[in-house]
Amino acid sequence: MNTDRIEYIRNDENLRKSFIKAGKLLQRFNSIDYENTIDKKEILKELFGTIGSGISVEHNFHCDLGSNIHVGDNFYAGFNCTILDMAEVRIGNNCLIAPNVGIYTAGHNIEPIYRYKTGFARPITIGNDVWIGGHCVILGGIKIGDNSIIAAGSVVTKDVPENSIFAGNPAKKIRDVKE
Repeated sequence: MNTDRIEYIRNDENLRKSFIKAGKLLQRFNSIDYENTIDKKEILKELFGTIGSGISVEHNFHCDLGSNIHVGDNFYAGFNCTILDMAEVRIGNNCLIAPNVGIYTAGHNIEPIYRYKTGFARPITIGNDVWIGGHCVILGGIKIGDNSIIAAGSVVTKDVPENSIFAGNPAKKIRDVKE
């Protein structure tokens, strides 16, 4: 698990401007004609930090800033994907994300007096050839190794080694991926 922690203050003016910029791009993206793949890709180029070739993101996509999201070639994200990218999210090549998946770098302090005012974020790294099933949650600080599968409905709270299938809440290894 990656323990690098980024602290942030919710009412920071620069952060607010970044949220607004991302929000406007997301509004355009999510309302664009479904078959207009050219404009969708242009919006994603402007929103994300980096994108590879052959990417596809379905409607009702949401993120915090967008600029901390980096995806490789042949990336697919299903409907209702949410990536809270207060810290960097790196996703490798040939990755599939099913509908209703949440990838959350952001967290909040447990002390009530600070909970609303400040937060923290931990980066997430997803390797190449990873498949994340529907309704999964990936928490901050996690690394998912190449060729791994996260079964539908899982909550990933610990690193996932390469060539592994994880399932459950919290997600645990159930077997290896056979090549």
